[in-house]
Order: sequence, then C-alpha cells, then structure tokens
Amino acid sequence: MRAQQRLLRAIESDLKKAGLPPLGWYDVLWELARAEEGKLRPFEIEERTLLAQYNLSRLIDRLEREELVSRETFAEDGRGRWVVITETGRALRERMWTVYSKAIEVHVGSKLDEPAATALVNLLARFSA
Repeated sequence: MRAQQRLLRAIESDLKKAGLPPLGWYDVLWELARAEEGKLRPFEIEERTLLAQYNLSRLIDRLEREELVSRETFAEDGRGRWVVITETGRALRERMWTVYSKAIEVHVGSKLDEPAATALVNLLARFSA
C-alpha cells in the first residue's frame, strides 16, 4: 500500500507541476471518453472508478462548471441524467495523458526490467480476473 501511495503522490505532483488537475479528474474523463457515445450515468462512473458516490457528485459538479462534462436528461423517461464528456473534456484528458504516461514510465517503467514487468502484469492479472 505504501508503494501505491508513493506512486500516486508522485503522479499527482507531476500533474500539478504541469498545471493540470488531479488524477481523479483524469479517471472520470477517461471512463467517459471510452464509453459508448461518451456518456455514462453517475452510478456507472462510480462502478468504474475508485471514487465514492459523495466525492463523485462533487467532482461531476466541478467538471461541469469547468465545461469538461455536461449533463443530459434521459430521453427514455426524463428522470435520470447522463454525464457526457465535452470536446474540452476530451482535450484536457489528452493533455493530462501526456504527463500521466510519462509519469508512469518514470515512476514505474524505468524501475522494471522486462522479466519484472512481465511478472508484475501476470500478478496483477490474477487480481482483476
């Protein structure tokens, strides 16, 4: 757990130095970007990220204020709402990925040789099965 915390702090620091928002923003924008039609219901975002519902609600509000996402009413019944990534949100996610991917290489990739990387991938795959 300490290694995970150290890694996340280092990545957050790299994003901050680049003038970019926190990693949680990336996670939400990434899930929306890869969703069909770029939209999900809030509970679907919660299921796909590590964010608790109360934190996610506030984050979605913030992303909407920044015009990175919008909310649309369900056409089916008019009661629920979609969270939809905007073009501005897509552009920010891509800028964040540039820094995020470099941070992964610096803080993880550069510390592993090929056999160690393969072993790590195989080990992590056991937990996601």
